[in-house]
Amino acid sequence: MNAWSRQSRWFVLVTGIILVLLLSACGGSSSTGSGNGNGGGTTQLKIMVGGLSKQIYLPNELTQQLGYFKQEGLNVTLIDEASGQSSENEVLAGQVDAGSGSYNHTIELQPKGKQMEAVVLMNVAPGEAEIVSAKAASQIHSVKDLKGKNLGVTELGSGTQTLTTALLHNAGITPDQVHFVPVGAGDTFIAALQQGKIDAGMTTEPTISRILSSGVGKVLVDLRSPQSTQAALGGSYPFICLFMNNSYVDSHKDVVQKLVNAYVKTLKWMHTHTAAEVADKMPPDYYAGNKALYVTALQNQLAIFSPDGVMPAGAPESVLNVENASKLIPRGSQINLSLTYTNEFVNKAS
Repeated sequence: MNAWSRQSRWFVLVTGIILVLLLSACGGSSSTGSGNGNGGGTTQLKIMVGGLSKQIYLPNELTQQLGYFKQEGLNVTLIDEASGQSSENEVLAGQVDAGSGSYNHTIELQPKGKQMEAVVLMNVAPGEAEIVSAKAASQIHSVKDLKGKNLGVTELGSGTQTLTTALLHNAGITPDQVHFVPVGAGDTFIAALQQGKIDAGMTTEPTISRILSSGVGKVLVDLRSPQSTQAALGGSYPFICLFMNNSYVDSHKDVVQKLVNAYVKTLKWMHTHTAAEVADKMPPDYYAGNKALYVTALQNQLAIFSPDGVMPAGAPESVLNVENASKLIPRGSQINLSLTYTNEFVNKAS
């Protein structure tokens, strides 16, 4: 074979490879980019959740398990994080498209010149409880006894710290009169109680039921129902929601609508099925080795889950009152609550 023939064959081979690569880049995937819902195919989204195995965040994984994201043409990646505080930070940084955390974050961001809004509400009450360790139970009989104590929260700046601060305020205790200790949830929270790292702490199900069944601690303040929350905080307190940057919502209304459609379907599904049926849809490792306990814990707090994703009238004002009274936002801050949530998408979904 002469040199010219060899060069010709190499030219044909290289040209073919280039064409294949170009075709793959242009037409190899039917998916659109993250957050881009204007083209055909599936929209890729990332949602950071402040603790996937916590029951208060259950609608996130359940929506995935029921296939409702896919029904809306969404390919959603759920990213597990320690708390809603981490979710907030990642949403603001644009690292994820949405975050699942407590609604109060959207209020606390406004004085900092940042805008984030809840597009669907999952919990109409916190689903949390202040737990006292068995070791400290003889000294702590009410919230007033928490003064000077080490108090566990999932993460500094998290919704658990906000709730604890609100309870302390109602008892006349300022945040600087206690010691907040970030201890996470689940096994790490339980270990902190057992080892004496914290005297009490705010946590969720199924951790609460695990603690009670093992005798590691007892409930001091119960926020696992709308009624008990009203009694403890003096008003309603919407908690876990799906929040997104306001600018993202304004520029991706079609994507947000699909996302909210999926969550609303899940919330309605939850209210037409038993706790056991809901639990059957969850990954087995969420049960922490005791499915019966998981089901019982869920049954006891099913009332915290919104039936339709709507932010109730007056609820944002109630949260703002807690924020102001507990000095969680700078004094004199002018908060525009209409920028912290929207019912636009849930109303259309319903």
